[in-house]
Parts: sequence; structure tokens; C-alpha cells
Amino acid sequence: MRPPLRLVIAVPALLALGACARQAAAAVSSAPGTPGFLLGLWHGFIFPVAWFLSLFSSQVAIYAVPNEGGWYDFGYFLGIVVFGVGARKTRTVYVDRWSSR
Repeated sequence: MRPPLRLVIAVPALLALGACARQAAAAVSSAPGTPGFLLGLWHGFIFPVAWFLSLFSSQVAIYAVPNEGGWYDFGYFLGIVVFGVGARKTRTVYVDRWSSR
């Protein structure tokens, strides 16, 4: 049984992209004053504005590096999903019947 072509292409592509990822050194990321949970929450909340500004200015970034790792990431995630872009109310549309034309 052969694996699907998409899987054969996707796995090496994801591994190649993962190989490009780089982490800050542990000594740098645990230094005093590095962004933690609360700044991650704030950066996630202002993500749309920061992203737009980052298109025009090299002084603006959408993610703080170095940061305190997991707690910053968790705050960033909550900022985007819960309090930021993902917090919008959605409207659900139910279809009772289809019209035949």
C-alpha cells in the first residue's frame, strides 16, 4: 500500500520548514526584562495593528524575541484567539430548505 502523494510531499516540506526554525539561547531568553505572559497577551491582542505596521516599518515586529518561551507563547495565543481577532461574534446561518430553480 502506497502513502498518498500529498503525504509524501507534505512531510518533507514540513520537516524542511521546521529545520529553518531558530530558538534564542537559554541564557538570553531567561534574562531579566524579557517579555513574559502579560506582554504576550498584549502582543496577541494588538496583532492586527502590529502586522499592518510591520508591512511598512522594519522597526515593528509582531512577535517579541527573545521572550520567556512557553508563557509568552500562551499569552500570545490567548491574546489573538480569546481577546483579539478570534473574539468576534459569528453568525450561524441555518438552511431549512433549498430552492430549486
